[in-house]
Amino acid sequence: MNILITGANRGLGYHLAKVGLERGHFIFASVRASTPQAIQQLEQLKNDFPQNIEIIELDVSSEESVKRAAHIVAENEQHLDSIINNAGILLERDKQIDELNIDEVTRSLDINTIGPIRVIKHFLALLEKGKKQSIINISSEAGSLTNAYSGDFPYGLSKAALNMLSEKLHVALKDKDIHVYSIHPGWMKTDMGGNKAPTEPSDTAKGIFEIIERKLEIQSQYVFIDYKGQPMTI
Repeated sequence: MNILITGANRGLGYHLAKVGLERGHFIFASVRASTPQAIQQLEQLKNDFPQNIEIIELDVSSEESVKRAAHIVAENEQHLDSIINNAGILLERDKQIDELNIDEVTRSLDINTIGPIRVIKHFLALLEKGKKQSIINISSEAGSLTNAYSGDFPYGLSKAALNMLSEKLHVALKDKDIHVYSIHPGWMKTDMGGNKAPTEPSDTAKGIFEIIERKLEIQSQYVFIDYKGQPMTI
């Protein structure tokens, strides 16, 4: 399968790229800026899997950047089988409503919600040429309306909106057999999750690939699920 992963240079994105390569897939590993420091880990993957990975520059906050990246993939007459919208940010953590920097709230929505819209807008035509296609939006339990909590205002709002985007895409694309899921990856040991997190990002990545490869039977009323394919509370 040909798989596009945004934010592939660190955290869950890196582990998704690594697990995908180990499973024999071709990975378009996108990064916001392809500086030597940013792509150091990906360069190692490129050394290990030279025929199965292409590192491309893609800033989800810039439509022009997304368009250029889509053109690079299309130039090679490539199709896509899966898009994993993984790039995201967590800003203004633990701040209450009267403490929020509105610019940071706007930035969170721009990257976490509108970013995936930009990617899908420009890569959907390539995805429609694939087989067993899927769109995987990396969400969070913070986007659950039922389990709302104080704090993380920008992040929770952006992920709730991402869940709605996933539902709308599911309705729009189900007749084309393009699976769409909004996936809670668990509390992981990443820069965002911290060292106290109980879940290894490699385990989350493996679960997500089980979903992409359609090896799990998903039984959920909504497309908001966890990385094991279990329903999340909307």
